[in-house]
Amino acid sequence: MGAADQLATAQKIRYGSEIPAPISRAVHDRMANAIRALAMDAVEQAKSGHPGLPMGAADVATVLFTRFLKFDPADPHWPDRDRFVLSAGHGSMLLYALLFLLGYEGVTIEEIKRFRQLGALTAGHPEHDHPPGVETTTGPLGQGLGNAVGMAIAERHLAAEFGSDVVDHHTFVLASDGDLMEGISHEAGALAGHQRLAKLIVLYDDNGISIDGPLSLADSVDQVKRFEAYGWNATRIDGQDPEAIAAAIAWAKSTDRPALIACRTTIGFGAPTKAGTKESHGSPLGAEEIRNARERLGWTSPPFEVPADIRDAWRAVGQRGRAARLAWEKRVTSLPPDQYAEFNRRLAGDLPVEALAAAVRGLKETLAAAPKEIATRASSELALGALTPAVPEMIGGSADLTGSNNTRPKGMAAMSAAHPAGRFIHYGVREHGMVAAMSGMALHGGVIPYSGTFLVFSDYCRPAIRLAALMGQHVIYVLTHDSIGLGEDGPTHQPVEHLAALRAIPNLLVFRPCDAVETAECWELALKVRASPSALVLTRQNLAQLRTGFTAENRCAAGAYELLPAEGGAAQVSLFATGSEVAIAAAARRLLAERGVAARVVSVPCFELFERAPANTRAATIGPARVRVGIEAAARQGWDAIIGSDGAFVGMTGFGASAPFKDLYLHYGITAERAAEAALALTKINPAN
Repeated sequence: MGAADQLATAQKIRYGSEIPAPISRAVHDRMANAIRALAMDAVEQAKSGHPGLPMGAADVATVLFTRFLKFDPADPHWPDRDRFVLSAGHGSMLLYALLFLLGYEGVTIEEIKRFRQLGALTAGHPEHDHPPGVETTTGPLGQGLGNAVGMAIAERHLAAEFGSDVVDHHTFVLASDGDLMEGISHEAGALAGHQRLAKLIVLYDDNGISIDGPLSLADSVDQVKRFEAYGWNATRIDGQDPEAIAAAIAWAKSTDRPALIACRTTIGFGAPTKAGTKESHGSPLGAEEIRNARERLGWTSPPFEVPADIRDAWRAVGQRGRAARLAWEKRVTSLPPDQYAEFNRRLAGDLPVEALAAAVRGLKETLAAAPKEIATRASSELALGALTPAVPEMIGGSADLTGSNNTRPKGMAAMSAAHPAGRFIHYGVREHGMVAAMSGMALHGGVIPYSGTFLVFSDYCRPAIRLAALMGQHVIYVLTHDSIGLGEDGPTHQPVEHLAALRAIPNLLVFRPCDAVETAECWELALKVRASPSALVLTRQNLAQLRTGFTAENRCAAGAYELLPAEGGAAQVSLFATGSEVAIAAAARRLLAERGVAARVVSVPCFELFERAPANTRAATIGPARVRVGIEAAARQGWDAIIGSDGAFVGMTGFGASAPFKDLYLHYGITAERAAEAALALTKINPAN
């Protein structure tokens, strides 16, 4: 028995599982070298990129795709495919080379040649579905790992609902040292271990090199022990040995926990002078180094050419999944008709339109009949009590603030390893990992994730929120305790700049409702807007219900609308406000009326929807009044688009303080009296229209 056979036998004994039939070592090496050659050539032609990871991890990827991964390039969105997440997104040429070699439509050799160029499918870092076959946008390290945890959660939840005959796939991650150094890896890893996500397998490219040089300059963590402490199974292997890789993946698939396989590789494998060094990490190798690497690897083909037999071998791998996909489609169509329709509806991302409309209408009718003076976080809980039965794909959660965020309506069971069909996730104090996992759940499909934390802690979530917006994912963030109105917890917990910061993220809808009715409408909009994430920003303090009559129309859909018209003639003043400050604007309107000044109140629950409105709608809503006052217990930034640079703003210019919320509003002058004074001062400068 040769050394390779002995190792394979030893691995089989150790891991206790059968290993899929191997390809010959000679063929494996040439298939892996095709990845290496394409990566070298593309980076060299672009004069930009990261050749080291694709060259070092080519053996791992070749084993995974040729012997384990379930996929079909002819249907990149096949719901029951295994997911492959390149968390180490800087190594994007590994993924692009695979997509080209496997025959994914659109990923041509010309696209490989256009690596990192304007308009190319082969962007510098992988971008979700650009091209199809890219499961998620990665590059900011650790995000892909966090997404993968969410994908594994969604897979297990849907399997519990619809059965493993139609939902049965794994999520594989290729992660780097940088992914595991980022703090999000702790949050994601601990959550996955607690949930015992057995179909999550992380292949750790353990090459010991970072941008600065040897990893030992900055890190000495034993990642295997670390992940074992999270409740994972973990092991180390030679990441350049195909049989060791295969044995480890087979073992990982057979366990009842998530698995980490630390694959010791050589970064830039094959490069004669730069392999194993930082020089191969993020720079082109150079013509001479590439020429010598080709010689060392035995790769004689010119740049961007793959020998026909190797191309055919890869294409055969790509075609192998067709039979599995067709068999799956047959199983799906054999589901009972109601279950089949529901399964397809959820995967298509289509809402149960009639049930949703009835739930929202019923809630608004109830509020019209019996107005409620409650915090909008409590209004949100009321809305969830109506919406979650109507929209069963909603999966809630909270970062250890369930009672404060009000995100768990009565009767919603918790999700756990023992009860994967539960619809509420206790994320623990892991805001960043929570939000990244939510994106992964949305990317997987079939669920609409929402979860809660305090608005001030959106800082912890921001990188994952930004990527959700970049990808246009349907996720909903419930962000409570939205201003100095939270009171005694003080400036550490009182957000003042966070609304402006969130509004600065393109394609993120930020909703700040003023009462229970607006909260219901904002929830409806967040559910209906499929290509944008949404943030519902909610109060701790009670608010009067300003919308007392029933209207079937969702008035928040315009982003802003006239809540209270001017009395006694044309408006001289327009008062614009959001959330809890709309009530202050209403009181200021009354004070101005007493002074003979006609004022109107415009509620602005969503800046982003208002910005999307037609110009004539915006102009009509802003109105002709020369005096405009914005009122929000936050920073002014962003408000000038509505009130103009010469408008008055009543809000915050610094941090808050620890005190009861009513005292704070008085102390900082966020009052009806101050708003009326600001309007009167401008009225003197800008007399009647």
